[in-house]
Parts: sequence; structure tokens; C-alpha cells
Amino acid sequence: MSLNLEGEHIESKVAFLGPEGTFTHEAASKVSNNLVSFCSIPAVMESIEKGDCLKGIVPIENSIEGPVGITLDSLAHKFDLKIQGEIIIPINQNLIGNKKASFSDITDVYSHSQALAQCQSFLDENNLNSHYSLSTASAAKNILNKNNLAAIGPKKIAELYDLKIIESDIQDFSNNKTRFVILSKESCELTGSDKTSLAFSIFEDFPGQLHEILGIFAKNNINLTKIESRPSKEDLGKYIFFIDFLGHKDDEIIKKILKEIKDKTPFTKILGSYPTII
Repeated sequence: MSLNLEGEHIESKVAFLGPEGTFTHEAASKVSNNLVSFCSIPAVMESIEKGDCLKGIVPIENSIEGPVGITLDSLAHKFDLKIQGEIIIPINQNLIGNKKASFSDITDVYSHSQALAQCQSFLDENNLNSHYSLSTASAAKNILNKNNLAAIGPKKIAELYDLKIIESDIQDFSNNKTRFVILSKESCELTGSDKTSLAFSIFEDFPGQLHEILGIFAKNNINLTKIESRPSKEDLGKYIFFIDFLGHKDDEIIKKILKEIKDKTPFTKILGSYPTII
């Protein structure tokens, strides 16, 4: 248990982007059995900030679709939370149907728009009509007791709704993975094998400044593992840059680098230092 500022106990609940049966639910299940589902990524973060949940699990990037913008924007602009760890889940999509259904029965398929997009080749090749649902879980509810309908989603959906896997691994790309982050109010201590996530902006009238910032890591022999940008929400052409690099914010060399970056940029925010996945 943890204590809030008034000394009251905060239950060790873990928030996740629901509903149950999603890949986020699968990722959250690796962290805790005491899970609470929320309908949006900001709602997950708000539950942690208010102290209703101790931690939260949200997606931050997909190997095919790229970064999850709402996660990055919320961490940079709205919530003062820290990344405590990461979980990488292979995105294996499945055609799910009723127990008595066979593949030849299926005419229409329901799922979340992203899941349908990830299986577009399969749908086209088999002349299946696709229909959008709010989530893979709601898709499963849509097809109950209808043998001509199927859903696309993770295997956990079939378990939850007493359905069966008709065809497995139907996604267009076999290397499809999603990275989820574990969020908390607390920072992680140095472990010796860490990664740091940082957000920063640059002065718009300073030519070559991004090159100069990235050069700070190169001259200190620190490896960058990710770099991307998001609109700053201030004006067209203004961006926030997000980078991941090896090392912990409390490492002496990283402290030096972070101070140098802070001195050269109008905005910096450490999103967390946390153990790397080996």
C-alpha cells in the first residue's frame, strides 16, 4: 500500500484503457490482478493523478501505426506522471466466432477500426464485409449467437465471451507489436540498466538547434533509442520532440546532459527513467 498526503491508504489498483479483452487488458494483466477499466487514456492518467489508482497502463506506440499521440500529448502537457516501465505485446489478431460457426458461415466481421485496418488483406481476400465497433470487446458482444458474424481481436476476447478462434494470426504484418508504459506518480530508482524518456521543444528562430541538442548525446556516447515529434498545440510549425535514450536521470553523465539541454531549450520535461527491457 501507499499513502497519500493526508496519510490515508491508496488501494493498489491499476488502471488500464478498457474494456476487458483488449490488448491493453492483456498488458495490464502482466502487472496486477487488481485492475480498473477506463474508457480513455486521459481518464487512466487522471485516476492516477487523483490517487484513485496507484498505477496505470496505456499504449504509447505501435510498430506499424507509430506513436499514440494522445498518450504523448497528455504526458507532455496535461499530467505530471512518470513512466515506471514498459511492456511490449505482440499484436496477433484472430477471427473469432460462435462455437458452432465455421469459416464458410462467416459473411460479416466486426471490430475496432484499428484491428480491421491491421487485417485488411485477410478481409479482402476472403470477401468479408467489415463493420466498425467501439472496441474489440463490443465487437464480440455484437456477434453472440449469430453464426454468420465474426469478430477480430485477441484470444482473450474468445475466453471472456465463450467464443472460439476460427482463424488465428490474420494480421497483415507478422511483426506487429505495441509498446505499453506503466505510469505512476513515483519515479523509479536507478538500476544500472535504465532508459529515460524526455520531451523538449526548441527555439523556432535558432537554425540547427535540433541538431545541436542531439549532438549532446553523441558527444557523450549516449545511445538514442527513439525520436519523434508532435505538434506543440501552440502554432503551425511548432513541435515538441520526444526522445528515449539509454541511462537514468540520476546517472552523473545524464544529469550533465539534461542540464545542458535545459539551458539550451525553452521547455524540457523528463517523462521517466525506468528499467530497460532485456
